[in-house]
Amino acid sequence: MVEEGYGKVFVALDGTDQQDFVLARAIKVAANNGAKLYIGHVIDSTALESAGAYPVDLINGLESAFRDSIAVAVEEAKANPDIPSVEIMVCSGRIRETLKDEMLDVVKPDLVMCGARGLSSIKYALLGSISTFLLRSSDCDILVVK
Repeated sequence: MVEEGYGKVFVALDGTDQQDFVLARAIKVAANNGAKLYIGHVIDSTALESAGAYPVDLINGLESAFRDSIAVAVEEAKANPDIPSVEIMVCSGRIRETLKDEMLDVVKPDLVMCGARGLSSIKYALLGSISTFLLRSSDCDILVVK
């Protein structure tokens, strides 16, 4: 039996200029489906790990900056009567593993949304794509917003 609509919408934000557009789309999708909205962001600690230890204040500052950057949209989503709940999840770690293990495996969303950051060919070859990773590793629908 196929269920209609989504009950849990997870949007993965990367801190780029496109994140506002992606978040606005996710809010619309959540409202149209009467779905809970989960907003996830991973602070990439890969570069910090290679430098050795990193100050906790740095991670806290990056988290605070991210939360500030989406604060207006989050308040609008929370005020929307068609969205039962809004939760922000911020973790630090390696993006792919942290996104999957600490966020998606915990939330178990029906839909994951992310932006298409548009990496150059060289960066794509070296780093891969989060959207491609999500397509390969998730059991739910994936929507890449361009």
